[in-house]
Order: sequence, then C-alpha cells, then structure tokens
Amino acid sequence: MTATAITADQVKQLRDKTGAGMMECKAALNEATGNMEEAITILRKRGLAQAAKRAGRATAQGLIGSYIHMGGKIGVLVEVNCETDFVARTDDFQSLVKEVAMHIAAADPKWVRREDVPAAAIEKEKSIYRAQMESTGKPAHVLDKIVEGKLGSFYSQFVLLDQPSIRDNDVTIGQLITQATARTGENIQVGRFVRFRVGDVE
Repeated sequence: MTATAITADQVKQLRDKTGAGMMECKAALNEATGNMEEAITILRKRGLAQAAKRAGRATAQGLIGSYIHMGGKIGVLVEVNCETDFVARTDDFQSLVKEVAMHIAAADPKWVRREDVPAAAIEKEKSIYRAQMESTGKPAHVLDKIVEGKLGSFYSQFVLLDQPSIRDNDVTIGQLITQATARTGENIQVGRFVRFRVGDVE
C-alpha cells in the first residue's frame, strides 16, 4: 500500500485508538504501509521514547482524585501531577486519576515507587528470602540473584507503579502513567496517596 492509499478514515481510526496527532498517525500509517497494528506499535515506541525524555520536567499542576468503595468502608485520595492546567482539565487525564484511585482502593499499595520503600523494609524482605534458601547449598552470588528476583515480586505486590492494573493485568500502573505521558506530551507523575479503611489503625 502506497502513501497515497492512506485514507482519512484510517488516520481517524488510528488517532481514536492511540490519541496521537493527525500528522503523527498519517506518518505512522505510511511507514507501516497501512497496517493498523504495526502503526500502533510504531506510535507506541515513539511515544514511550518521548515519555522517557519528559520524565525530568516539572509537574506543578494536576488533580487530587478520590474514590469511595464498598459502601463507604474504603476511601482513597490520590494526587496525580502534570505540567499544565490545560492537561489536568482534559477528560483523558481525569479518567487516569480516577482509574489510579480505584486501583489503590482495590490493590492496597504501600508506596508510590520503589525509591519510597524504606531501606529497613527491603533488608527485612531480603533476610526472609535468604533464610528460606539457607539449606539449598547454592553459592552466595546465585542466592543474591534469586533474592533480587523475589524483590521484584515484592515490589509488584506493594509498590503502586509496579502493580499490575486491576483492569488489565498485563499492564502496570507505571506503564499506564507512561502511556498517558506519551498521549498528552507532558510529564505525568503520581505524587502521593492515602488509603483509608474503616477500622484500620496505623
């Protein structure tokens, strides 16, 4: 399929699926010779690369989202930041904030990102894993690799950005944030959250 065979309807379909700009969609379709799935892959690769470049930019705007679950037994407040108030007011951003709040209510993460996990908590987990494998007779460097692998499982259980989305287990919350960054063209970060459950005492 040549570049001239790309139709406006194809461009619109791709834009609806990815949120990318019209010119970007047309270029991706041309590059993929009209193959929709390949064009989506091309746009995702470009978007994720651009998202990585945006990660250092200031995020002084955003929204505080809330979610109340189970008849008022669980409540969540979450702050999600972006670069401009314009993006903060879009339906796409507001949907993202709502989805993150609902996820927190269901998945009960303890920290936003790996860097937030206290060193003492990590060392405690490592010591538990090492104790479990003491009798295996494996050399220290092998045990260290196994421990690091188990830490990945620990992060995916308790760290928000590492948790699989409750809506789609194949995508982590961190990947959802990266996808939103690619769509909006702005750095998006989860600032903080708090989760209340009736009867829980800190």
